[in-house]
Amino acid sequence: MDVWKRLLVIFLVTLSCVGCDQATKLLASEHLPKFHMTSYLNDILRVGYTENIGAFLGLGNNLAEGTRFWILVILVGVFLFGLLAYLILNSKQNLTSLIALSLVFSGGLSNFYDRVVNNGAVIDFLNIGLGSIRTGIFNVADIAIMLGVFLLILSQRKIKIQCESMLIKP
Repeated sequence: MDVWKRLLVIFLVTLSCVGCDQATKLLASEHLPKFHMTSYLNDILRVGYTENIGAFLGLGNNLAEGTRFWILVILVGVFLFGLLAYLILNSKQNLTSLIALSLVFSGGLSNFYDRVVNNGAVIDFLNIGLGSIRTGIFNVADIAIMLGVFLLILSQRKIKIQCESMLIKP
């Protein structure tokens, strides 16, 4: 795929993901109760504003502030820059892999933006589960990241199956 098509895909995925994530975080910060979850759909869905200073599912909450800054802002920023460069420069990606990695980039970028403007915190507001089996509290950017990882795994599995089928001769 040529660079202009890759740039268009990256731009559209990033614009839609970051736009949706930041819009929902703005709505959450303006309209949801702070640090209190409200239950919906027989407690399958819980919604409420929280600020996460750690990484995925609160990992790293107990780290010193300086350590969190270096890991969650500096290292994540370097990773995102490297991922963007890979997305732009690697012409051998198929469309599914490009979309998948663009989703990971977009979700990471939106959460990175939150950390920069919210003193190291990310706004989270969603929780799903049944009874005591629940997810951590997350946001739309986290959904984009997980969807991207899932698509990437599926696309790699599909490629592997196709390669194996070419090696097997009837």
